[in-house]
Amino acid sequence: MYLNKVEICGVNTSQLPVLSEDEKKKLLERVQKGDMEARQKMINGNLRLVLSVVRKFINRGENLDDLFQVGCIGLIKAIDHFDPTLNVRFSTYGVPMIIGEIRRFLRDNNSIRVSRSMRDTAYKAMQVKEQLTNENQREPTIDQIAEAMGRSKEDVVFALEAIVEPVSLYEPVYSDGGDTIYVMDQIGDSTDDKTWLEEIALKESIEKLGEREKKILSLRYMAGKTQMEVAQEIGISQAQVSRLEKSALERIKKQI
Repeated sequence: MYLNKVEICGVNTSQLPVLSEDEKKKLLERVQKGDMEARQKMINGNLRLVLSVVRKFINRGENLDDLFQVGCIGLIKAIDHFDPTLNVRFSTYGVPMIIGEIRRFLRDNNSIRVSRSMRDTAYKAMQVKEQLTNENQREPTIDQIAEAMGRSKEDVVFALEAIVEPVSLYEPVYSDGGDTIYVMDQIGDSTDDKTWLEEIALKESIEKLGEREKKILSLRYMAGKTQMEVAQEIGISQAQVSRLEKSALERIKKQI
């Protein structure tokens, strides 16, 4: 599926219906009473919502038709579990449900294998989080989630971290029409400057060595040859190679 593709999973996106908030409210009230026709209308009327969520995952390398179908499962779950008495828009409840379903699909298809019990704990924690958020109208803490599950905070944290999808270092973070900023551009290393300066000092020290000393160090540490092999190649004794190598290394150490 491409962004300009009209048909997704056999659905013509250009002809998807759009429901008003009042229409959604009335349909949801009918759904609560078991009206299957209203349920189908509610699904069809919110496929654009699924499409808008799927677009957020366009750079994940997954088949977007598959993600659209998975997103529809999340939509159906949201419709079946939505409480019309809550003073919130359906999209406010539906979008997290759709995103959660897609993320579960991506995690289950992740090349990094996580044990079934660990995944079950993580998914249970996510469900409890959604439940507590709906009840209290605010996001719960890890302690609250763990208490509701009857598990330790450490178990919940480990489980949730285990199913987090790895992010590519080349995943774009921001672009304003110019140069794109990737994840790797935001990763720092406190030793970067020190390492960089040490490399410069090392190169300068080596440049000050004589040609024979450079040759010996190159053969010893780049080619991995023994002192005897270096001696035979250069045409001097092994003792001379040892003396010249030791002298060159001492000079480099002093200059660095």
